[in-house]
Amino acid sequence: MKTSILVQNLKCGGCANTITTKLSEIKNISDINIDVEESKVSFSYTNEADAFAVKEKLKTIGYPSIDEGNSLVSKAKSFVSCATGKLSK
Repeated sequence: MKTSILVQNLKCGGCANTITTKLSEIKNISDINIDVEESKVSFSYTNEADAFAVKEKLKTIGYPSIDEGNSLVSKAKSFVSCATGKLSK
């Protein structure tokens, strides 16, 4: 199955690189595509638990979905994730 999540704090290729790397670590997640312009993370998954794991991972690294709060902590985490993504390119 394929789905998309609209996220907050997605600003650049560095962010996209970190998101792709972190989501690739989740079992049964594939075909990860990041659209920076639309702040959209698309992926294929095997079951709903995997899709929820993606949403939680995104929140953990600072990219909460648009239906969640965007706290200062989330913004700070996304800044660090972005910088990490830029450095690992």
